[in-house]
Amino acid sequence: MDKIKVTCDSTCDLTPELYESYGVQVVPLGITLGEELYYDGVNVTAEDLFAYADRTGTLPKTSAVSPAEYEKAFRPWVEQGYQVIHINISSEFSTCHQNACLAAAELGNVYPIDSRNLSSGSGHLVLLAVELARAGKSAEEIVEILNARKEKLDVSFVLQHLDYLRMGGRCSGVAVLGANLLKLRPEIRVQEGKMNVGAKYRGSMERSVLDYVKGRLAGRDDVDTGRIFVTHSPMPQELVDKVVALVKELHPFREVIVTNAGSTIASHCGPECLGVLFFKK
Repeated sequence: MDKIKVTCDSTCDLTPELYESYGVQVVPLGITLGEELYYDGVNVTAEDLFAYADRTGTLPKTSAVSPAEYEKAFRPWVEQGYQVIHINISSEFSTCHQNACLAAAELGNVYPIDSRNLSSGSGHLVLLAVELARAGKSAEEIVEILNARKEKLDVSFVLQHLDYLRMGGRCSGVAVLGANLLKLRPEIRVQEGKMNVGAKYRGSMERSVLDYVKGRLAGRDDVDTGRIFVTHSPMPQELVDKVVALVKELHPFREVIVTNAGSTIASHCGPECLGVLFFKK
């Protein structure tokens, strides 16, 4: 049986407990606050990022993992005879995948996967990769399965604050003002590796979030009920608990896992963003 090590970017937004129990090594992206460089999931939190944005009116800068950093992460495993399967954030969002491919070409026995996704959407592929490796699948088989399964991911988020889109240049100030006056909460869907606007919800944070969850899950017969992530950035625990209860009411998921968005993802979605992320049949 192949010796396989699964690694991933910090953008996969799994919990420390999941990374530990699944034996996954995380390669962090960089976050620059002013003149200081930090590392996502290591020494900076989403709360640190939001405080910086509130204080300065600008977003921190995020930076991809360099080829040299990837090579440093992969090399010890390759030298021990492992084949490394690495899951990247979508190549549409970052040069991480391109850089991982450069490191893989230098080392050999490294298989970078472009998840065409982000956050715990990519995290689904991480856990699946480990489960397949533990089931005795070869590296080539795992790569083939992951590339097929990533097309079945259903990933979306509902935003409460549009200022982060404005600061990131993805939404004009006029559009943000109009949306705020109308109390619009847009849904962002990840499709074909890119982010697109889906439904728009109205009303309070609680109403918009619960309506969003119903909109994604209610009445559907194509939902794979094995595992679903509820990922948020962060949101009041009382509302998260209501979301989890609603998710369980709508479908009999085997696992409902709550995770927090890391600094990289949070820098784009802002605070109090929540998504439900699952596989379709």
